[in-house]
Amino acid sequence: MSNFLFRGTLFLFMLSASLCEAQNIKKFNLATLLNDNKPVFSPKQDITIVKDGAYNGVSLKGIAWLKGVTFSTGSIDIDLRGRDVVQQSFLGIAFHGIDTTTYDAVYFRPFNFQSTDTLRGKHMVEYISEPDYPWYRLRKEHPLEYENGITTPPLAAAWFHAHIVVGENEIRVYVNRSRIPSLIVKKLNTRNDGLIGLWTDSLALNGDFANLEISANK
Repeated sequence: MSNFLFRGTLFLFMLSASLCEAQNIKKFNLATLLNDNKPVFSPKQDITIVKDGAYNGVSLKGIAWLKGVTFSTGSIDIDLRGRDVVQQSFLGIAFHGIDTTTYDAVYFRPFNFQSTDTLRGKHMVEYISEPDYPWYRLRKEHPLEYENGITTPPLAAAWFHAHIVVGENEIRVYVNRSRIPSLIVKKLNTRNDGLIGLWTDSLALNGDFANLEISANK
């Protein structure tokens, strides 16, 4: 091996090691954790196991915080499945939470994924910051700034993948491993970290979640 090639290989190895050290990556098999009756979620609520091929996860309504897990900046990967029922399916990820009333969330409206209505087509994915910036305030004061459509939307009742990147001041959302973000927004609060969990509208239908992976910046 030439000296140049050796140095290049060494550089790539050191770069890869540095990137691994810079992030703390955790994978969660939600079905296994729930089945083992481990203290995974808080508060206690009705959560059931979902097994659908490669998707071993859970189904729930409301917010289920992961016990003992906090999140600051980094990325969140999750597989989700909603319901094709108008105004009855809202699901996503909550983060930087203090409790069930104070948190940020990125969530989806699957019932809009195949809508032929132009306006509903812009209401597929949204960022909110409760309690100061709920969806209705953002839609009224900042129309179409904190919500957007998806270039190639998934089927309304099918599993889809979300990659959510949370920075200090900006949030990006990618769907089904697209390189093009479906949503880019500025963060609306000054909290730097907090609880992280699975989120659905407590007044709507259950949402399904599987294959959670959190890559947190150190």
